[in-house]
Amino acid sequence: MMGLFSGASFNKVIKPRGSVEGDNPDKAPSDTEPDDTSILDDNEGSIITSLISQLRVGMDLSRVTFPTFVLEPRSMLERITDFMSHPDLIFGAEGFDDPEERFIRVLQYYLAGWHIKPKGVKKPYNPILGEFFRCRYDYPNGTQGFYIAEQVSHHPPISAFFYISPANSVSIIGELRPKSKFLGNSVSTTMEGENRVTLLGKPDDGEYVITMPNMYARGILFGKMVLELGDTCIAKNEKNGLSCDLEFKTKGFFSGTYNALAGRVRRGSSDIGEVSGRWSHVMDFKNYKSGQKRILFDAVKDGQKISPKWVPPEDEQEENESQRLWRDLTTAIHQKDMEQATAAKSAVEDAQREQRRKMEESGQKHVPRFFELRGGRWMPKFEISKSPEEATWAAQEWLFPTTDLTTNSPPPQQS
Repeated sequence: MMGLFSGASFNKVIKPRGSVEGDNPDKAPSDTEPDDTSILDDNEGSIITSLISQLRVGMDLSRVTFPTFVLEPRSMLERITDFMSHPDLIFGAEGFDDPEERFIRVLQYYLAGWHIKPKGVKKPYNPILGEFFRCRYDYPNGTQGFYIAEQVSHHPPISAFFYISPANSVSIIGELRPKSKFLGNSVSTTMEGENRVTLLGKPDDGEYVITMPNMYARGILFGKMVLELGDTCIAKNEKNGLSCDLEFKTKGFFSGTYNALAGRVRRGSSDIGEVSGRWSHVMDFKNYKSGQKRILFDAVKDGQKISPKWVPPEDEQEENESQRLWRDLTTAIHQKDMEQATAAKSAVEDAQREQRRKMEESGQKHVPRFFELRGGRWMPKFEISKSPEEATWAAQEWLFPTTDLTTNSPPPQQS
């Protein structure tokens, strides 16, 4: 799941001002999973408390540097691949004659990406300008999928991404423009941007466009810190008049449950069904016409069936490729060496600032390598052939020109 802040409470430094969860301050809130919360030691808590004391309510956090112990050890560009973890949910969608069924299959793909998250409430690395992440998926049926993401802008931060599996008739283009604010006892991240899904076997459908919910890290100053998805995102397919307003519900202080969502699927002005459940557990769709309910995704049962991805070995990656770029930081985090992690993170960020300074002095402008701005959208510099075989070969040559498509490939990395 897209990250926001950290997986920690601060009650070892700032005592909670009362609790509806009982007398034990270290007890996780009800309805949360054990891995959703963790506790800072005194030193870590003191660092966060000192940081928070310098913030103002409503402050934009895009230029605030957070300590390394709140980081998930991967870049946001890699984190986006969580949405490609269950491709079987969308593969074959173009084969259904009913446009409503095709729409539901696209919804399944989208909803299945949220359950994946690190322990606690952590945030991935903020990508630097020009950083990119690429990977390939080798599916059991002998087909491939290809993914590329690039940081195309630094201020404001914009991550552009593109996924294609020609043989399975799926293309996904999108961008993320996160904006974070300090709200007192929480941090909010407005996830601007969208996913644009195309079923290549049904070109008349046009795009399926899906926006993102917002994210909230609650309990920064008192209580337990918990990550919640909140507010409404919209999925729509204009060509067939289909839409769904999905409400990600935040838990009330005294009532409600964590990770709940609900939405109505409409065709034109008529409701055709409803989505309900919890994105961390089970989500259902009820068809109003037939009265039947079906499971869209069961994260408890099927959440571990993640499609593995192959990433080039770090020594074969380019210098600004995510895993190589951040490898010293990642190693230090895994070793729990926060001093070395801070030094590694600063080294990357200082080098980036120096590079930007030189470009500004020389009047140069950064030109993204894999994406370009067209009509206000970041689009891949890639033309999709109508032939699945030709498109697969072209994607391989574009992203992995020195790697054989079918032989001598290292074992895939697990997501």
